[in-house]
Amino acid sequence: MILIDTNVILDVIEDDPLWADWSQAELDRAARNGPLLINPVIYAELSIAFQRFEELEAMLTGAGLMIESIPREALFMAGKVFLQYRRQKGTKPGVLPDFFIGAHASVLGIPLLTRDTSRYAHYFPQLSLITPV
Repeated sequence: MILIDTNVILDVIEDDPLWADWSQAELDRAARNGPLLINPVIYAELSIAFQRFEELEAMLTGAGLMIESIPREALFMAGKVFLQYRRQKGTKPGVLPDFFIGAHASVLGIPLLTRDTSRYAHYFPQLSLITPV
């Protein structure tokens, strides 16, 4: 099992000239090792790339991506990490999507495939990240 961050999926959908090949290769590699998961936060972020609900659903099915609910323990952790962020002079007024995503992977004890290394590495040091070198 592996949680797939929004940016990796969007790289492939939007055929990003810098990242599409890397993201597709990592998705293929991850798929050989077990289920590919997203959560409701990632789903909401992905929705911006689609005009219709049915299009997003078809993409998820075709890509073999399964939606996993965020456990309450992870929601609690996301709030605590946000508090840490605010105490370190973070300026965003609400819990950031990355905190929900990082906490979810942390609580499940599964890797996160992402290109956003710094925030996850800083706030979730125990999290196994699959990132570009």
